[in-house]
Amino acid sequence: MIERKKYLDTLISKKENGLIKVITGIRRCGKSYLLSTIYKEYLTSIGVDDEHIIQLPLDEIEFAKYRNPMELDKHIKEIVSRDTGMFYIFIDEIQKVVEINNPFIDDKNDKIGFVDVLLGLMKINNVDLYVTGSNSRLLSSEILTEFRDRGDEIKMSPLTYKEFYSYYKGNKNSAWKDYYTYGGMPQAVLRNTHEEKSKYLKRLFEKTYMSDVIERNGIQNESMVLGELVNIISSSIGSLTNSLKLANTFKSVKKVSISPNTINDYLSYLVDAFIIDKAYKYDIKGKKYIDTPLKYYFTDIGLRNARLNFRQQEESHIMENIIFNELKAREYDIDIGVVEYNYKNDKGVSQRSQLEIDFIANKSSKRYYIQSALLIESEEKRYQETTSLRKIPDSFKKIIVLKDNINPWYDENGILYIGIEQFLLDESAVKL
Repeated sequence: MIERKKYLDTLISKKENGLIKVITGIRRCGKSYLLSTIYKEYLTSIGVDDEHIIQLPLDEIEFAKYRNPMELDKHIKEIVSRDTGMFYIFIDEIQKVVEINNPFIDDKNDKIGFVDVLLGLMKINNVDLYVTGSNSRLLSSEILTEFRDRGDEIKMSPLTYKEFYSYYKGNKNSAWKDYYTYGGMPQAVLRNTHEEKSKYLKRLFEKTYMSDVIERNGIQNESMVLGELVNIISSSIGSLTNSLKLANTFKSVKKVSISPNTINDYLSYLVDAFIIDKAYKYDIKGKKYIDTPLKYYFTDIGLRNARLNFRQQEESHIMENIIFNELKAREYDIDIGVVEYNYKNDKGVSQRSQLEIDFIANKSSKRYYIQSALLIESEEKRYQETTSLRKIPDSFKKIIVLKDNINPWYDENGILYIGIEQFLLDESAVKL
């Protein structure tokens, strides 16, 4: 069993808290396994009877009937009315519940969906409700309003490097290489050979994720465009871009005219499905966001690599993507930092320049400025990598993450240098 201790501990802490526990994340990242196996085993270990743990995997044909909200509501209420003991209800892939017209009112604008079902179930004293979903719109602002603060979201990611490392069966010295190649999708990790991992990841991307996005958003004639967009994003992780730039790429390289608005829509579909994530630029001195350009990262680097048939293995960009995912898993809010500064050129003319910081990681009162640098092989390179950090006008911690396995150390500017594996394996390492 691959342990997901962080998520198990979170569920235990939220048990019977009166809220709907909503576990979100990309499909196949382990949401169902977390509930149906890991959390169920915990409930059983504390004496909960199996008959009081109700599992409804709505993505399975056997349970398709309960995608109708009326049938789902009726089924669960019949079960929990058997006795007064607490029932733990696991509804998997809740977004599969369709919205229907209210059968009791002759008004096509009056709809019934999963929100109505969940709110009704929350009024039953002996129900502790857990749902999973693989679409970020599941907890959109509109739905959260309808939940009336009854939804408690738990964001789940593919395996972090620490989870991967604790399970890894091979030579630990090869763990980093395997992780940056195949990522952390649990079923890919469980497979042994390159051929098995590659086949699984490629099929998962095409047959599950792409099919879901196309079906969910009604994409028909332009599914080829969606696929090409995914390829372009895959080839340019960590690069600043926007919909206009991507539309120009289609026109110049693919000889296809696609409007920036369509590109924007397709990118939002991919974000909604948790396939990719985005980070905006933040002007540190000006204390304001810059809407465009922005950066896109893959939720799982193995999926990205499989999409490109494992051809483009630029470890520097891959490492940056992995750091982004790690910070998200640690529940930091992530921005791309921009710091402006004025200087005089060789002719004595004043000029303004923008320098980039890979990540600004914020959580509560904590803030870290983080640069991903594969190698720093000279003092000149070190000066170059630290320039943006040295221009930041505050005292929050500044970190450079290197590929090398090094002993952490500070330079004369108070910047911490740390190896990627220690950074990923030890969350407290940034506090050294």
